[in-house]
Amino acid sequence: MVKCGVIGCGVIAPTHIAGIEAVPNAELVALCDIDPERLNKRGDEYNVDNRKRYTDYRDLLADREIDLVHVCTDHASHCQIVVDALNAGKHVICEKSSGRVDADLEAMANAAKAHPELVSSGIFQHRFVKQNCALKELVENSKFGKMVLVNLSFCCKRTNEYYQADAWRGTMAGEGGGILINQAIHHLDQLRFIFGDIDYVTAASGNLTHQGVIEVEDTAAFTMEFASGVLGSVSATNSSNTRWRSSLICSGTDATLEFANEQPIYVDAADETLKSEIETLLAPPAKEERIVGKSYYGTGHTAQIADVVDSIENKRAPKVSLIEAINSSSLIMAVYESARNNGARTAVRKY
Repeated sequence: MVKCGVIGCGVIAPTHIAGIEAVPNAELVALCDIDPERLNKRGDEYNVDNRKRYTDYRDLLADREIDLVHVCTDHASHCQIVVDALNAGKHVICEKSSGRVDADLEAMANAAKAHPELVSSGIFQHRFVKQNCALKELVENSKFGKMVLVNLSFCCKRTNEYYQADAWRGTMAGEGGGILINQAIHHLDQLRFIFGDIDYVTAASGNLTHQGVIEVEDTAAFTMEFASGVLGSVSATNSSNTRWRSSLICSGTDATLEFANEQPIYVDAADETLKSEIETLLAPPAKEERIVGKSYYGTGHTAQIADVVDSIENKRAPKVSLIEAINSSSLIMAVYESARNNGARTAVRKY
């Protein structure tokens, strides 16, 4: 049995706890939050022993009963908690983003490499969604022919009130960025998961509708050059009237796909057999899976937590290593650097 402790009892914590409860060989034994009221509310909700409710994460890390630590705090605290957890001999699974600046990513990567005996993972739950896995398989099997162009458009709505609800949101010190590092990050990871590493980006960003409220971008656009030679573009905004929508257009020499909110809405192929194959593989599951939390979290948290627990028990690497998660955050750091430098072509660092 893998004994779990969750650090951070905010919005995302119930999704992690539901995942722990759904995995037969995992058990929630401890919670931590700097806010005692929020800590006790979650503790009562999930019947956590009062002696296992911590207000200092270092006390949770000192608890010998805990095997796996779930880091569910704000971006700025991820690095120190993850590094300290690994140094304390704990397996770790950390929410996005892995860090908010390059120094965070480097420190976390170094800690993970220094402890190969421990399982460390970063949450990118959309890698466990059936349709994303199927699309990756189609690309790898050259069903689109030669892939030439990938375009991602993402929009959502974040009001001034959303940013004002938590002091860390919309700040460089607390969040490290805006639309890209918080909302669009899962879709940027989706690009890397399906199409491989991105070597270079050229970017622009701006704060178009949240002036005086945030100091980060609410809108960004960039072009990208994949290691495979595929070219692409990304546009993202949280100044939209649309609550949440992603649209991924994949253009190859044999087939074209528009993949909206991880569902195929347009397929054109060289022949009807290929078109039918793509549509069948990308069709949603017949049985709708349970989602805990916001609808756009999807259903992948439980699958990823199950994978991490299994990797601990079987002493293997998780499907999403912390280093792999760090490399998706590194893509965002390169975009920010390019935007700061007036759209200079910028290399994406690999860890």
